[in-house]
Amino acid sequence: QVQLVESGGGLVQAGGSLRLSCAASGRTFGRDAMGWFRQAAGKEREFVAGISRSGISTYYADSAKGRFTISRDNAKNTVYLQMNSLKPEDTAVYYCAASAAVGTKERSMYDYWGQGTQVTVSS
Repeated sequence: QVQLVESGGGLVQAGGSLRLSCAASGRTFGRDAMGWFRQAAGKEREFVAGISRSGISTYYADSAKGRFTISRDNAKNTVYLQMNSLKPEDTAVYYCAASAAVGTKERSMYDYWGQGTQVTVSS
């Protein structure tokens, strides 16, 4: 079992930045690849960014490339999502998730999910 708790969401103006954190507990953090997803109102939950167990490999949705950076600190059992140059279309609930499979962007391949943190970007 893995428990995930996101934090760091909030209201920010377009062009601003936020850093999301996801604290994990329950089993050895380094066993899982981690990902960030988001779900806007009325839309499907979509992949944003992922990171391998060691943190060496990262992968992004096209919408996040060049603006978002995923990282992890296995000593602190935490994964981060640094979001820069935010746009109103980034408004969503952001979820972190854990997967036994590395490199996947598929929601179904993630076994554990946090409750989400709201990010709202005003124009």
